[in-house]
Amino acid sequence: MLKEIKNLFSFLTIIPVSMDKDMLTDNAKLMFVFPLIGAFIGLLGGVFGWTVTQFLPSLVVGALVLGVLLLITGLHHTDGLLDFGDGIMAHGTPERKIEVMHDHLTGAGGLCLGILTLLITALSIAELDSNLIVQGIVVIEVSAKLSMVVGAWAGKAAHQGMASSFLESMHGYKGIVRLVIALAISFGIAIPFLWLTGVITVLSAILTSLVIVGICHRHFKGVTGDVLGATNELARMVSLIALLAVTGWA
Repeated sequence: MLKEIKNLFSFLTIIPVSMDKDMLTDNAKLMFVFPLIGAFIGLLGGVFGWTVTQFLPSLVVGALVLGVLLLITGLHHTDGLLDFGDGIMAHGTPERKIEVMHDHLTGAGGLCLGILTLLITALSIAELDSNLIVQGIVVIEVSAKLSMVVGAWAGKAAHQGMASSFLESMHGYKGIVRLVIALAISFGIAIPFLWLTGVITVLSAILTSLVIVGICHRHFKGVTGDVLGATNELARMVSLIALLAVTGWA
């Protein structure tokens, strides 16, 4: 199990742990653990955020905390977000759209989606109260990682690629069991941290993932690795907005 956990950290973060040839297989089988890795990432970002709120303006804090989260994850999912934006905006067949996503160039669709997503995320983090920033960042990172699990469960593979093993592992009876475990982990973290606000935050990420899967089935006839990465970034943003909306209303 230690080897599998190391592979998860190696895949989802830049923490310098060794990986082996079974990394993708191990990560696919243990995809339900993604929310726990998200909690760890969120804790690092949240503690950093709480520290810098003591002496920096909130807007700077929002930008820095997002920067730390992106740094820890190695911009892996952000790259998927840019590719996803390009693919959605491309014209033509699903095959053509996937080809555009795999292009190394970043077009207007990816650039605009990336800027808007990161800008809104940073501004939303800046609006978090200093007494809420640690719990908030933990829960939104848990939600973001859960969104990828939900996306792999709800989607079908657009082609044979890196995401295929993840989608295969999340289908069938074992996939349902893994999804239930991931949900239990996510709500098990979110409820003690934020109570009802945590539930709504997690639910918003789940809904975001399902909407993205629907969009991708229409545009690409399935889900790719880039789509799962984009789901992480978009679900983080939406769950942050939901968190702020609930705390503001309360």
